[in-house]
Amino acid sequence: MRNANRCCAIILPLILFFTNHFSLNGQDRYKIAAIGFYNLENLFDLVNDTTINDEDFLPTGSYVWTEDKYRHKQAHMAKVIAELGTDKTPDGVAILGVAEVENRLVLEDLVNEPAIVARNYQIVHYDSPDERGIDVGLLYNPKYFKVTASKSLPVLIYQGDERNFTRDVLLVSGVFDGEPIHVMVNHWPSRSGGEKVSEPWRVAAAMVCKKACDSLLQQDPNAKFVVMGDLNDDPVNNSVREVLRGKKDKEEVRKGDTFNPFYNLYKKGLGTLAYRDAWSLFDQIILSPAWIQAEVGGYQYFQANVHGPNYLRQQSGQYKGYPFRSYVGSSFEGGYSDHFPTYFYLVKKI
Repeated sequence: MRNANRCCAIILPLILFFTNHFSLNGQDRYKIAAIGFYNLENLFDLVNDTTINDEDFLPTGSYVWTEDKYRHKQAHMAKVIAELGTDKTPDGVAILGVAEVENRLVLEDLVNEPAIVARNYQIVHYDSPDERGIDVGLLYNPKYFKVTASKSLPVLIYQGDERNFTRDVLLVSGVFDGEPIHVMVNHWPSRSGGEKVSEPWRVAAAMVCKKACDSLLQQDPNAKFVVMGDLNDDPVNNSVREVLRGKKDKEEVRKGDTFNPFYNLYKKGLGTLAYRDAWSLFDQIILSPAWIQAEVGGYQYFQANVHGPNYLRQQSGQYKGYPFRSYVGSSFEGGYSDHFPTYFYLVKKI
């Protein structure tokens, strides 16, 4: 079974202070910030939306989805988000991509949870055509990030002549502490029907991202962009390694490539979700080369983490050690999500 313990990809000799600044070897001073992603696992409201398939998540549905359960779930999601990145910056994640949210309303309720309300997270969200009615979204702290543009990029996949509706790719552009960056939030098609049968659908989603990446680089060869999400593929799969050209080591990155800091974490046995005693690392954050090129200046990649503390794990039974999820089958377990969140740190010399 793959090991999913929390890990830091890089450890440097730091003297840390309880601010978003630190010094390296007691000399140069740096700012530090965090960007993350979290699949919130079926964060539905209690209102029947006749345009989507949300009937299971109603008080009368198979999950008996009540106000108490909804509030319990929201508080749990906020608790996790409140912790992400706080071992190095008290502000936590400045930007957080999210998946499996029904609509903007559930995100509005989430950012108003007591655990994170003081951060004043703002929301970018578009309704996707996904048949289950689940979308992706972006939360951001306006202290760090100012949105200048956003759009939803459709993923067009077909089975014969019939379109298979899935989540759009959310592209958000803005200014991060004075420098332009772009964030793509993804939730690629699942492996329903089998990994190989469904692979072309994830390749199609990856190609939407790749086209957007190439466009950004054509406009600015030093563009800083992030491709994040639940990719339903591991770093070694074709959609990530071949289409996005995600490299595991900085030294391997060439023109047209991306840097995937979660590749080596996966090779070390880390994962974000488990199935049949095998761990996968579907929740990745992939970076354009400018984040690892010191000559570009500004914020640079520093460290990547999978956040999987004990309380986010099932403590007993058949699924001991797996992510502690809200439901197992139709039984409400009161957990968190079937995915662990991921995040990375970036630093800038001041």
